[in-house]
Amino acid sequence: MTPRERVLTALDHRQADRVPRDLAGTRYSSIHAEAYRRLRPALGLPEAEVRIVDTTQGLAGVHDDVLERFGADVGLVTGGTPHGFTKEVTDDGEYERFLDEFGVLRARPHGGLYYESTTSPLSGSITRDDIEAYPWPDPVDPGRFEGMRERATHVHDVDGRATLVGSLCAGVTEMHFRMRGYEDGYMDLALQPDLARALMRRITDLKLAYWERVLDEVGPDIDIAAEADDLGAQHAPLFSPQAYRDIVKPLHREIIELIKSRSRAKFFLHSCGAISELIPDLIDIGVDALNPVQVSAEGMETAELKARFGRDITFWGGTVDSQRTLARGTPEEVKAEAVRRIEELKPGGGFVIASVHNLQAQVPVENILAFWEAVSEAGTYD
Repeated sequence: MTPRERVLTALDHRQADRVPRDLAGTRYSSIHAEAYRRLRPALGLPEAEVRIVDTTQGLAGVHDDVLERFGADVGLVTGGTPHGFTKEVTDDGEYERFLDEFGVLRARPHGGLYYESTTSPLSGSITRDDIEAYPWPDPVDPGRFEGMRERATHVHDVDGRATLVGSLCAGVTEMHFRMRGYEDGYMDLALQPDLARALMRRITDLKLAYWERVLDEVGPDIDIAAEADDLGAQHAPLFSPQAYRDIVKPLHREIIELIKSRSRAKFFLHSCGAISELIPDLIDIGVDALNPVQVSAEGMETAELKARFGRDITFWGGTVDSQRTLARGTPEEVKAEAVRRIEELKPGGGFVIASVHNLQAQVPVENILAFWEAVSEAGTYD
């Protein structure tokens, strides 16, 4: 099988020649630059320039020799930079900061690893008119799509990998909280849901315009369309399931229906946290693949998830607890957990092997290698 055929077979809930693998096929299954710098020499690969492809998360651009070594089956295609926007990082010696195209200020301690949102441009007392009057970025700026067709064709035809296309920005609810701030955002959900609905409606409209143009550009070459919207915390959803169903679910459904009406693409949703209570809703609106399957969160045990939902949704990730085992365990513990979870998730297809979110900066290289040893051993079908 080609890598693309392998992924599509798994997404159709059938067993391929082996379980498909993802490294750097999304912005949630890649590797931090610090860990990547240690990984290359550990693999016996020559020194190479490490390019940062995601400033906020500090992700490295993974070279083809690493992708080939690990048998990666998915290729990522993302939008470009809109014309007229420049990401300018300032450093005052204490913090490094930049303003993103939505007007959200991001900062990290000088020399730190990750940027956090620190200032929300629509915080405080606002009205629906303020939402409409805000200078939103242009979702169909030509700069976003320059070279996208060529990149998609290369992944599809030259690399032979499944083509995954990324979204305009973070998810509907994530952007709601970034634009309003968490305090105001949660107060909106509780006390003025119409305002929350109006802001999420505006964000959804931007996404719909973006996906319309993406489908015009590369629709025939898209195998997987990806959105990310974190809905869960460690022990429960971030807000009530009823609020999700009343406000967010119809907007998610619109995005999915647009993509599926104009392409054969499967829909991939990244959502961290304890979201088992929401999985039936995600299946209902057409989510085909769920990532990262945060096994450390409550109710996200792999055997139970596979038994309950394995016929209806593909699990993309879920291989080893990234909060504890992968970061702090021994290589033997990493390998044992990864083997167990792969064995639980792989029967009948509906599973793509990936780390539970990106491989973080502090993960020992020995644990990364142990993880991939487990993938090679357990990620087969007899």
